[in-house]
Amino acid sequence: MKINKDLKYTGSHEWVRLEGNIAFIGITDYAQSHLGTIVFVELPEVGEEISKGAPMAVVESVKAASDVYTPLSGTVTAINEELMDDPEQINSDPYESWFVSLELSDSTELESLIDAEGYQRLSEQEE
Repeated sequence: MKINKDLKYTGSHEWVRLEGNIAFIGITDYAQSHLGTIVFVELPEVGEEISKGAPMAVVESVKAASDVYTPLSGTVTAINEELMDDPEQINSDPYESWFVSLELSDSTELESLIDAEGYQRLSEQEE
């Protein structure tokens, strides 16, 4: 399982990359490997406001359909439209396959994210 040391993580297997007040969010290698081959992705609309813990995307794989929850609150500034045309890229490169970018509305929520080392321990416990 690959873990990118430069990202922050959640206990529900999302990753966050910060660029100033913008957060790019995707799912981890652990998540994509447990989902199996991803065949469809539904993303929110640009401009949509999303609250921490709310569903921000739907991922359908050959095994199941799963909601992806946002770990942060904010306004969607962009969606990765490439994922809708080629959802399997999430399987091949999960850390480059961001789902949405959010302009953060509450930077204190960043404190709830875990670092790569903490995420590694969490993932190992779940195996």
